[in-house]
Amino acid sequence: MSLLSGQGIDYSIETIRILEAIDIEVECGEMVGLIGPNGAGKSSLLRLLTGVEACTRGDIQFDGQRLADLAAVSRAQRMGYLVQGAMAHWPFSVEKVVELGRIPYQKWWQQASSEDLQKVEAAMARTETLAYRNRIVTTLSGGEQTLVMLARIFATDPDLIFADEPVAALDPYHQLHVMEIIRNHARGQRAAIVVLHDLSLAARFCDRLYLLNHGKLHCSGSVNEVMTRENIAEVYGVDSQIECNEKGVTVTSLSRIGEHHP
Repeated sequence: MSLLSGQGIDYSIETIRILEAIDIEVECGEMVGLIGPNGAGKSSLLRLLTGVEACTRGDIQFDGQRLADLAAVSRAQRMGYLVQGAMAHWPFSVEKVVELGRIPYQKWWQQASSEDLQKVEAAMARTETLAYRNRIVTTLSGGEQTLVMLARIFATDPDLIFADEPVAALDPYHQLHVMEIIRNHARGQRAAIVVLHDLSLAARFCDRLYLLNHGKLHCSGSVNEVMTRENIAEVYGVDSQIECNEKGVTVTSLSRIGEHHP
């Protein structure tokens, strides 16, 4: 069942075309990866799919309804968006920041209910942030703050998670941990769409991939269909070695190809 779909998505800023004729679909129970070189349009596409920005042309639907017609509170309850380099700028405790994820379920005069606090506790446990729940969030490292921001999203308990480079500031242990918990979220009637530069992580954790280049969709499909030596050479301008094993696909960049201009 399709949870999110977009047809003929164009996006321009004044006379500059950022995205052109993008079709995309996210099914319930899957994790979809957006990959491509810098400037390909991945983050722009993610913002359009969340409704943060409006497309110039095309249609985006969420759970059978036009995204533009979805009430703001419903969007806040059913979607979670982790922006690239998410950081906190206010001196709140970690627990209070995570608790902000419950705001879409509360009236302005209400305090957190027992259910809210249970969701917050579970979110911090999933992201391994319980150990510093009482610390001021601005005193944490960038990687730790990323985990806190992800916990805030899990506290909302959304159907669809959008994450823009969620592992960029993390060490290898936490990279795998974050990818695992987003992957585990995308089960049953839920899904996730993630922007990634690490092709090996994209190949290991995603069900399907959309490879963007110059604002256009170069190709899409299963990991094996998209992650080919030819596609990587054409889009990224590198010769690569692709290895398959029981844990997934590993992509190793070997050398740049000629005078490639991404």
